[in-house]
Amino acid sequence: MQNNSTTDSSSESASNNANVIVKHDVYSRDKHTVSRNDISSNAIKVLYRLHNAGYRACLVGGGVRDILLGFHPKDFDVATDASPEQVRDLFRNCRLIGRRFRLAHILFGREIIEVATFRGHHSDIKSEPDEVSSNKSAAHSTSDGRILRDNVFGSIEEDAIRRDFTVNALYYDIADFSVLDFCDGMEDLKNKLFRMIGDPETRYREDPVRMLRAVRLSIKLGLTIEEKTAEPIARLAPLLLDIPSARLWEESHKLLLSGHSANTFLGLEQHNLLQPLLPQMCEAIERNNNPNFRAFIQSALANTDARINNNKSLNPAFLYACFLWQSVQDCATENRDNGYSPAEAMQNAQAMVISKQVQSIAIPRRFTQVIREIWLMQYRLVSRRGKKLLSILDHPRFRAAYDFMLLRATIGEVQQDVADWWTDIQKLNSEQQKKMFRELHSQAPGRKKKKRRPKKNNPTTDANSDVEGNQ
Repeated sequence: MQNNSTTDSSSESASNNANVIVKHDVYSRDKHTVSRNDISSNAIKVLYRLHNAGYRACLVGGGVRDILLGFHPKDFDVATDASPEQVRDLFRNCRLIGRRFRLAHILFGREIIEVATFRGHHSDIKSEPDEVSSNKSAAHSTSDGRILRDNVFGSIEEDAIRRDFTVNALYYDIADFSVLDFCDGMEDLKNKLFRMIGDPETRYREDPVRMLRAVRLSIKLGLTIEEKTAEPIARLAPLLLDIPSARLWEESHKLLLSGHSANTFLGLEQHNLLQPLLPQMCEAIERNNNPNFRAFIQSALANTDARINNNKSLNPAFLYACFLWQSVQDCATENRDNGYSPAEAMQNAQAMVISKQVQSIAIPRRFTQVIREIWLMQYRLVSRRGKKLLSILDHPRFRAAYDFMLLRATIGEVQQDVADWWTDIQKLNSEQQKKMFRELHSQAPGRKKKKRRPKKNNPTTDANSDVEGNQ
């Protein structure tokens, strides 16, 4: 952390909605490194409009945490004592979203500033309310402690201890530019420690996705997960099976497209979190039909991180094509053994593998189609057959399929000279490409021509010939 963590003051405050006494540290402007220059101008607008309307407004969570660590956050979240409806009244460009957590999104073109009302302690209500109002909201949880709805509003003190990790419970108050620390988050940042607020097992049961966040954020921030925070994860990993697959699709983006996917993968594996997300991939690794499959995955993740860190785009379908490749090959082999033709075996395998995967992570159809195209193009790329082979260069998925083939070459699935041929041909103009293609086929061993079967004599013609001869 880049600041002197000496506090300007330490105070105690009581929640208005519950008998909660929270001691917290207040870091004045000269005792921390959070500056308005590091905050999005749109987030500043939101903070000041709320403040000028008489509400308390604080930047909170990852934005504060990342600035203190010297990073440049892309997302900025605001916490306030204004209700979602009161926030909407202040901003014409506001929309309210969320059933599980009621939030206000303030839209500035492509940038969204998320505004959340301070949350309080949820009750033990088990039935869903018929109506959620701005004055009174309710919590709804399952019998095992998982929170399905949490719209109980409270004070900033309650909100802090309701957050997941200590480093996310830091508030930058626009009123006096101080940083408020209710859970020793500043000390944990100083000690490079990632720690859960409250009892870790209880908090994971409330929302099992917190286990994924613990791994992802600790790796991204270079922090060590505190021992008590880490201990229950492997044991509670199966709880992720109860999380909607659509939510896990959104979480997978954060896990895999953050620029730290290689280390995140290892962290997920260490805590048994891969199995609920990618069960077929884990089974393929365990079967070990291809000893190089793990190296293939690690190369794919390393390439993904390199592209993201170089500000290059990446379609998430590419990574899933890599994760599921060995499963497809194993399934296709089994299909061929059961009498399928090679083409039918591969098509059936693709359908089966994707169908199973979307039960865990709901990959949208537009991405599963890309996955299929990457797989299907492998045969054409490797065989290099067909008069229209060069047309594949204009296919919208050619680059992804080509990169996929290069990864296969690194583990010996594709001959290196084939990969080099496709690398070289992309550097040429159209005429040179045609020449290179002709040279490839002129060097290829010629096919034996099939002997043409002799034509059968036409009886009518033979009869006519006999008549003419007799004459």
